[in-house]
Amino acid sequence: MTTSAGKVASPEAVGTPHQRVEGRAKVTGAARYAAEHPFTDLAHGVIVLSTVARGRVRAVEAEPVLAMPGVLTVLHHGNAPRLESDYQSVVGPPDPILQVLQDDRVPHAGWPVALVVAETPEQARQAADALVVRYGTEPHDVAFTAEHPGAYVPAAAVQPPEIIKGDAEAELAVSAVVVDALYRTPEEHHVAMEPHAATAHWDGGRLDVVDSNQGSRAVADELAKLFSLDPTAVRVRADHVGGAFGSKLTRPHQVFAAMAATVLQRPVRVVLTRRQTFSLVSHRSPTAQRVRLGADPDGRLRVLDHQSLSRTSTVYEFVETAAGFGRVLYDADAHRTVNRVVPLNVPTPGFVRAPGEAPGSFALECALDELAEKAGLDPIALRVRNEPEVGPVSGLPFGSRNLLACYEEGARRFGWADRDPRPGVRREGRWLLGTGMATASFFAGAAPSTASATAEADGTFTVRVGAADVGTGARTALTLIAADGLDVAPDRVRVRIADSDFGPAWLAGGSMGTRSWGWAVSLAVRELRERLALGVDIPPEGITVRSDSTEAIAALEARERHSYGAQFAEVAVDVGTGEVRVRRMLGMFAAGRIINPLTARSQFVGGMVWGLSMALHEEASRDAASGALVGADLAGYHVAAHADVPVIEADWVDDPDDNDPVGIKGIGEIGIVGAAAAITNAVWHATGVRHRELPIRPDRILDAAAPSASDGV
Repeated sequence: MTTSAGKVASPEAVGTPHQRVEGRAKVTGAARYAAEHPFTDLAHGVIVLSTVARGRVRAVEAEPVLAMPGVLTVLHHGNAPRLESDYQSVVGPPDPILQVLQDDRVPHAGWPVALVVAETPEQARQAADALVVRYGTEPHDVAFTAEHPGAYVPAAAVQPPEIIKGDAEAELAVSAVVVDALYRTPEEHHVAMEPHAATAHWDGGRLDVVDSNQGSRAVADELAKLFSLDPTAVRVRADHVGGAFGSKLTRPHQVFAAMAATVLQRPVRVVLTRRQTFSLVSHRSPTAQRVRLGADPDGRLRVLDHQSLSRTSTVYEFVETAAGFGRVLYDADAHRTVNRVVPLNVPTPGFVRAPGEAPGSFALECALDELAEKAGLDPIALRVRNEPEVGPVSGLPFGSRNLLACYEEGARRFGWADRDPRPGVRREGRWLLGTGMATASFFAGAAPSTASATAEADGTFTVRVGAADVGTGARTALTLIAADGLDVAPDRVRVRIADSDFGPAWLAGGSMGTRSWGWAVSLAVRELRERLALGVDIPPEGITVRSDSTEAIAALEARERHSYGAQFAEVAVDVGTGEVRVRRMLGMFAAGRIINPLTARSQFVGGMVWGLSMALHEEASRDAASGALVGADLAGYHVAAHADVPVIEADWVDDPDDNDPVGIKGIGEIGIVGAAAAITNAVWHATGVRHRELPIRPDRILDAAAPSASDGV
């Protein structure tokens, strides 16, 4: 096989394992992250956060701080430049927290009230600590309860807040087997490894920002709107990003850096501390979810009723759509799924890996396990019995849906057939052993994006697309997609990403990144290859074609498109100490066309590890008196460490979709979905006690062992 340049092409691109193209740069330190880029005359800003949960700023005593060594300015609501607020961002209306220093109100603890800028980070930090801010306080409410009187059904969310099909109450009344239980998940945080950082400076009349984000074009567009600039007057770059998970969209630190750079007319860098990320970059709301399932004696579902309550801030409505998880998974005569929300004096929640599906799968998949026990059915058999032929709520045909193969192959590899269904019968010394499983699903969408492909005079190719590689391996995947479309070896393709100047592109979110960018790249390289096939000479500046996937995506036939999976877990529980150890996990997924098996497996495993962390460790607690988090750092907020992580196997089954022109599905989020439920169901199988609140801490294991807690937590 030869290419248009006459060189032998490699047949191995898409579908074969490839190391990350930027891997050497990362391990040698050549890859620079947002806070590592050098700038001449760089100043440093530190954000000052409110220490009260609700009230007004009465005074900012800036004069003593301005006299401290190296301090350049103290910005606050009395002197900050004005910002625009009447606009739409890529994810909807702007969060008012981006309107930094525009008034004196304080809606929650951790609200930004000032920015101190100095010559060095140390001087800025010392001055910020010394700044005195005086407040007038007002009563606050941070208590999240399932019975909160302020709860309501929102008018809209990222998916319909409420869907009703059939008569849930009538179907429950005639069901032979019923489960009615309340499940709770706590406040959770992203804790990305790389701190949030942005450096802003003016370059030739343009605002230039070096950032760590999930979509440079989205951030650039929002900064332009905030500062009333022409969109072409803002450039944002984010070459390398050390984790994001939904936290690295437009955030206050980017606005502060741009504001201070404008005031001082010199580069300004703002880096969030770990504690500040717990207030400024969103989080996952706690949930209280009531699940009611009714079935015939053979396990056929008559009703699936899933109602979830989450919380939002008092300044912006964000809904954790946990109740929507089962809308595509299980057939039932009646479906009722409702997401409610209650506003409290807390920071605005936001997108965290698998928003909605992560907490929603915990509740519904644990409830299904309880239903299987009551009906005397195997948990997998129950799910297979309720497999739908079309979307249970939408009525749409499915795209590819190879979920049954995930159950079958996962059960075979895990040894599910040898499982004794009775709980509390397997023991190994002081450890009780159990196994559990759960289903995973996540939407496979696509958003319009643009890309360009250039045939260079030296026989190589350059692809430019406004993608973001937040650690997923997207840069490598796009290289393989381009090489495959051009029919050349991957080492002849250079992919440049994460620059807002490259044109509109979807952000790294919703498990839609590689699918959206890859679609645009495929269109561009296809047209370029067709042009080269005409035998045209390549000029010194190369031949460039540009693509826009808007029309192609609009023409896509309406179907239920999702990734699917089956999660399996084995746990050991020490009922004497309450310790829970996960011994092994297996995730079997149906996720469309796998571009790079090496980084794909890493994504699946990473999600499963987070699911383990969600099940056993992660929990943020708020102090009712102060309204602030208790232990807002990695000492107080526990995440799974290496010692907590067992042998984890992740694999996939073939999942072709003949009705999808790209065949790519998102894999960044599905790994966490169902993982916590599989572990929780395994804990029940080990102990015979149901746990309906996460995380499953040692004290909850011990409390549940008491007779009064025999019905679960």
